[in-house]
Amino acid sequence: MAQFVKLNPAGLTALRQINPCLMSYNVEMTEVTGGTFWKAYTPGQIAGTEKFPPIQDFSQMAGLMQWYDPIDTTNPRLIKLAKEFGPVWVRVSGTWATKTYYDFDGTGVTPEGYQNRMTKEQWINLLNFVDTVGGKLLISVANCEGLHSAQEPWNPSEAKKIFDLSIAHGHPIDAIEFTNEPNMMETTGFPKGYTPAHYRRDQDLCLKWVRENHPNTLIVGPCTTDSNAMTMGPASKGGAGIGSVMHCCTTDELMEGCEEKMDVFSYHYYNGISERLESIMPSMHWDASQAMSEDYLSVAGTACRAFIPFRDKYVPGGEMWVTESGDAGGGGDTWASTFLDVFRTLNELGEFASLTNGVIFHNTLASSDYGFLQHGSFDPRPNYFAVLLWQRLMGQTVYATGEPIREGAHVYAHSRKDGKEGAAYLVINNSETETTTVELPGDAAVYTLTGRDGLRSRVMCLNGRELVLGENDALPDLTGAEAKAGTLELPAASCTFILL
Repeated sequence: MAQFVKLNPAGLTALRQINPCLMSYNVEMTEVTGGTFWKAYTPGQIAGTEKFPPIQDFSQMAGLMQWYDPIDTTNPRLIKLAKEFGPVWVRVSGTWATKTYYDFDGTGVTPEGYQNRMTKEQWINLLNFVDTVGGKLLISVANCEGLHSAQEPWNPSEAKKIFDLSIAHGHPIDAIEFTNEPNMMETTGFPKGYTPAHYRRDQDLCLKWVRENHPNTLIVGPCTTDSNAMTMGPASKGGAGIGSVMHCCTTDELMEGCEEKMDVFSYHYYNGISERLESIMPSMHWDASQAMSEDYLSVAGTACRAFIPFRDKYVPGGEMWVTESGDAGGGGDTWASTFLDVFRTLNELGEFASLTNGVIFHNTLASSDYGFLQHGSFDPRPNYFAVLLWQRLMGQTVYATGEPIREGAHVYAHSRKDGKEGAAYLVINNSETETTTVELPGDAAVYTLTGRDGLRSRVMCLNGRELVLGENDALPDLTGAEAKAGTLELPAASCTFILL
């Protein structure tokens, strides 16, 4: 059914001030050092015309990966496009970070018990990148058999090296999560035989060391993917989650009894599992035909609501950070790099900001199919331009719109980023067939996003103009179209920013 929305900036009620770095991103440790990551989808798989070949069990997961050389964090295109976002948080973590040795002395050797090594030059280049884009830096540190056994307490020998080098280079570590996704102990790289009790012991040791030696560093955690708190995939209404296919511990098991407290509560959110893992976790995969549905778009908000009680319990009064966010675990769905994922991405930003204050780290900046930029070429994808418009238009004051979320009308409102009176609205029309009518109380600037070639288009249009880079990587025209007071028709399958 076609929807009608009446915009009234004068009648908005302020909810909160949101973190100015709400929209942030990950640079995976494997991108910094080089390493294996998810194989890119073929053009046919992205278009939806070619089925992804199934695997039989977890033993075949290695066949879903490929080696990638380190990304060039000095690349002018990468720096230019990242800098356009303005100040952000940059998180360098991931499963590889738990098993990375810091070879800052240039030995060229990866000690036994580590999976990979990072050179001094690689880390300095990353620090320079963060400085150049005006970012703040969040990391996790090594906690693997190369550093200690499960029976031995964690020690700061590796952490000290990366903190010291960062300080020496002029960019101290701004925030730390002890480890990545600690609740998945069997797969995250911890020492053999590691238990939640070992984790609590070691997290306390790490955080105490940070507080004593680097008191200005924010403590973030526990970086959980707790399936007991939040389920994902189309079967989530019935209780399916990652814990149904592999052993995981709970957030309470990670946190209950810890002596060192966090400054920020963190968790990870993915809408489901990608086609790469669909055959072994079918209940956790969404079909592309569901990606505009209310059930699908509700998952991010459901996750946020599920973790708010944990934040209130363990970090009362603190912010909540989603330190990994994406459409699907397993490197993203086949449509992650297309216009179809823009609906989920923008809806997550809007709904999260309406529920709590914090930061969302999109996974990733430039790796795998869910990256804002294509790996290697750094060509911007539809999500890049969508969040760039968010950054430019949506201010820090979040308002209650009074509009219930429904198909065809996901309506969010913020102050204007330019500081002018009025409001910046985001109206998501997730109906594939019906237009949405918006009543404007005055003249407005309108920014309507659509897919050039349909929902799975790899090129997005703004008011009918293709969003592609120009000569010398010039950004396309991102100005809005003028609209007079009265009614405005928003096309089916569109996302529209409106400045009033």
